[in-house]
Amino acid sequence: VQLQASGGGLVQPGESLTLSCTASGNRGRINNMGWFRQAPGKWRELVANIQSDGTTGYANSTKGRFTISRDNAKNTVSLQIHSLKPEDTAVYYCYDYSENSWGQGTLVTVSS
Repeated sequence: VQLQASGGGLVQPGESLTLSCTASGNRGRINNMGWFRQAPGKWRELVANIQSDGTTGYANSTKGRFTISRDNAKNTVSLQIHSLKPEDTAVYYCYDYSENSWGQGTLVTVSS
């Protein structure tokens, strides 16, 4: 399985951003997926996950401003981030739990 993440960039505090992760090579399987992030000098941490049936889960630090969703027809999992803060600056990775496969990451930088 290959995971292609996109949507990162430089944004100002308070803005919103949507990250996308498109899977290929998974033979149409609908797997449990997640978004993680790794800030400079920190461990990679869970942001949110979504099960094959659409059930979602969030880290305590991301509840309320982050929304994970999926479009199974397009093999895509998205992460909406609202009211971005400088501390959201990180490389964001998507992850396929069933395949134990990571995307290449997309950098989000929040700065004025």
